[in-house]
Formats: sequence, C-alpha cells, structure tokens
Amino acid sequence: MRTVNEIKTALFELAPGYMKESWDNVGLLCGRGDREVETVLVALDPFPEVAVEAKEQKAQLLVTHHPLIFPAAGSFNAVNDESIVGRTILDLAENKIAAVNIHTNLDAAPGGVNDVLAEILGLSNIQVLVPAGEDGQGRPYGLGRYGNVTRCKLSSFLPLVKERLFCGGLRYVDGGKPVEKVAVGGGSCGEFLKNAAKLGCDTFITADVKYNQFADAKELGINLIDAGHFPTEAPVCKFLAAWLRKQFPELQILESKVNRDCIQFL
Repeated sequence: MRTVNEIKTALFELAPGYMKESWDNVGLLCGRGDREVETVLVALDPFPEVAVEAKEQKAQLLVTHHPLIFPAAGSFNAVNDESIVGRTILDLAENKIAAVNIHTNLDAAPGGVNDVLAEILGLSNIQVLVPAGEDGQGRPYGLGRYGNVTRCKLSSFLPLVKERLFCGGLRYVDGGKPVEKVAVGGGSCGEFLKNAAKLGCDTFITADVKYNQFADAKELGINLIDAGHFPTEAPVCKFLAAWLRKQFPELQILESKVNRDCIQFL
C-alpha cells in the first residue's frame, strides 16, 4: 500500500522544491504523511466543491496545483468554519483526506505547466522564457516558455487559442505583427512581457494581465493575449494524472469533474 509521503516524494522528483518561488507554499498542507492511499483526486484548485468531490470519490489524497493555504494572500489565520479555506481544511481533515500541492515548482519544472501549455498551442523548438537554472539532468528550468508556430495572422491565431484552451473569452492587444515566435506563461506572468519582447517574440499568451501591461505591449509592438488563469493552467491536470498513473499503476487516479473556471463571460 502506498502512503501520502511516498506520492509526495514522487511529485517533488517531478517538480523539485528548489524550483518554487520564495513566496510560495508547496507540499503536504493538510493531513498525515503516513496515511495509506488507494485513490487520488487531481485538480487545479483546492476549492470546497473539490473537497466534497474527494470525499464522494472516497479519495485519501487530493493533489492540486494551487495551494490550499496561501500565506502570500495574507487573509488566512485560523482553521474554523468562518472562512472558505478553514471550512475546506476541516472538510478534508474530518474525512481523513490529505492535500498535497506543487505550484510554482510545477510551473518552472521541465514538462510542467508551461511545457504542457506550449505543446497544446502547437509551439516547436520550445525554450525557457525566464531561465532559473538546470535540474539534476542538466535540463534548464524556469518560468514561461517560448517557441515557434507556423506564421499566421493574429486574427487566425486567436480562435485557435480559444478553442484549444477552452476559454470563455480572450482579452488581447494587437501589436501589429503576424504570429510566428510565441511566448507563453501559465497563470499570472504579465510581468515577463519585456522578457518576451527582448527575445524577439511577436506574441505573448498569459493571464491576469493588467491595464498598463496591455498598454506596454502596444508600445512594444507585441501581441498580448490574456487567455485566463484557469484555462492556461488547467491542462496540466491531465498530464499530472497520467504521470501519477504511470508512477503508481496500482492506485486509482481520478481527475476532478467539478473544478471549473470560476470566471464567467456574458
């Protein structure tokens, strides 16, 4: 029988802890490490409805990308039923469900969030946008990726992004260039706009873009596409579930069916 700690150890071999950002919170954030596991539920977010789903699926472990407890948010300081986070922790703990997450370390890791995003969007010759170092196998890691696509008009590329990422909508700025050299940053990576421009990228796809970043993109002459936080990161869940099935074939690995983008479009 496998334990929570064994699965956590494997996850951190995929996305080592040293790859995470300094402000991040990753690892076993709820539950006992020696808890035996038969069923794992994989989701992007540790939302209350996902905790309920884990209970209904009789899972002993919830594996997510986003952390259950996020100190950087500065709004969580008690485990009780007066907050969403507190209620979620109580639901998991009372049902003996552990919660493990790999967040910015999975963003940076080879084969992680950004490589999955780049591959879904059809990029070739994929490289790290913001290199941070090399892993034990000599592979570069870091946030974002960039590569090439077959040259096309932005008006043709936008529907492809929307379709492949199942976006409810896109926000974008037309930088006045055809699409050929594309950078991607799953989640909130608008701060790397200038990195993409310096590398000669004509297009940057990310999420949570601020007004001034759109203005900067117009000035830099780069197409900037905000495809949404959930759509740019959710594809990694399918990869993560498949990876866990390969590592632990004796376990039941499920993908969440209730974890959806909380943002709606009219």
